[in-house]
Amino acid sequence: MVMLTRLLTITLACLLFLPAALRAERVIDIDITDAAIRKVNLAVPWFQDKNLAPGEIQQSGKKMADLLSRSLEFHGFIDVVPPWEFGEASREAEWARLNVSYYINGYYQMDGGQLTMEMRLVEVNSGRMILGKRYRDRVSRQGKMIRKFCDQVILKLSGLSGISASMITFVADSSGHKEIYMTDVLGDNIRQITKHRHMAISPRLSPDGNKLLYTSYHRGNPNLYLIDFKKSAKLTRAISRRPGVNYAPSWAPDGRSLVLTLSKDGNPDLYRLNLAGEVLARLTRNSGINVSASFSPDGKQLAYVSDRSGGPQIYIMNMASGHSRRLTYEGMENTTPSWSPDGKWIAYTCRAEGTYHIFKTLAAGRSRPQQLTMAWGSHESPTWSPDGRQIAFSRKRGENNQLCAMNADGSGQRVLFSMAGNLSAPQWSKRLNLY
Repeated sequence: MVMLTRLLTITLACLLFLPAALRAERVIDIDITDAAIRKVNLAVPWFQDKNLAPGEIQQSGKKMADLLSRSLEFHGFIDVVPPWEFGEASREAEWARLNVSYYINGYYQMDGGQLTMEMRLVEVNSGRMILGKRYRDRVSRQGKMIRKFCDQVILKLSGLSGISASMITFVADSSGHKEIYMTDVLGDNIRQITKHRHMAISPRLSPDGNKLLYTSYHRGNPNLYLIDFKKSAKLTRAISRRPGVNYAPSWAPDGRSLVLTLSKDGNPDLYRLNLAGEVLARLTRNSGINVSASFSPDGKQLAYVSDRSGGPQIYIMNMASGHSRRLTYEGMENTTPSWSPDGKWIAYTCRAEGTYHIFKTLAAGRSRPQQLTMAWGSHESPTWSPDGRQIAFSRKRGENNQLCAMNADGSGQRVLFSMAGNLSAPQWSKRLNLY
């Protein structure tokens, strides 16, 4: 998401040109968000086709093992030993040499368009299978089966389910215009959602993953649109076409309402709407420009940005009383608040020493903010992974704008995936029921 100062310019331009658990039996006793931890070594041999002789490997079996390996490593506390580093005949004898704690054996069988997959997580020291699953479905759904098993492995090893079954929405200009895209966390299945050939911004996936809100300029006015994926990903409907901006929506946790910025009465203020676009409540009144709403996980509080004190700062509103308190005081420009899944932290963008960096602070407001990014470049629009262990953000270096991720303490920064064009405004979904 662009900085508030840029939103001010956009807003003025618009106004001028508009027509008037299952918990593991044994959990690794480590804090996996700690950058100093030793990673768990895990081996994933190439999957074996049951219709072939043992050791006879097909390309499909290699691809399955590769997807599972990349999904496991994405979580940050697992190192997967490459299959070519151990032999086929006596793998177990290699585990001690490679310091492998667990291995996963995968088997599959194709029958017409159907695929049966069996995956087993085994502890090396005891030889005990601590997790085993069998799936049968269409061949086209093999990726979803593997991601499902990955998340169950993460649950078994750490006590908290994995995030392979989550998605990231973002904005990219690969087509020549800023449009909305969606991808899995590995960037394997990137798809373009909007094709308006005009600027589309602020994508927000609903808590259940079935709907998408965004703002588009393709009708001239920055209107708010809704896509219901259960009906059709190709059909959109405008739910707010009020004069002025209809901008930066935030879903309520129950998915039944939203908060966005409207300037229909002159001043950009926060309003609560239902999914039919009807105004349920006006939340702010002429107290500066108010944008970038972000609900707390329990829906009882709302973080947002306002320049009522002179510069853009983050405030938190009690939804029951309507009272707001200022959260940020350090820095002249603090924007794009994002609430952690446990409700404890708020990550945000701060202009520090002439450039933009990602910070986090306690939502209760009793701590000094922590700076998470420090390398060169402009870092904006943080968004938390559904397990709270990672933060995705956009990073601009020179003319190159990419999506990156890091651990919640700022360690392990890396580019999420490669794609042509400039990428920005990531939004990480909740865990979705993809399989």
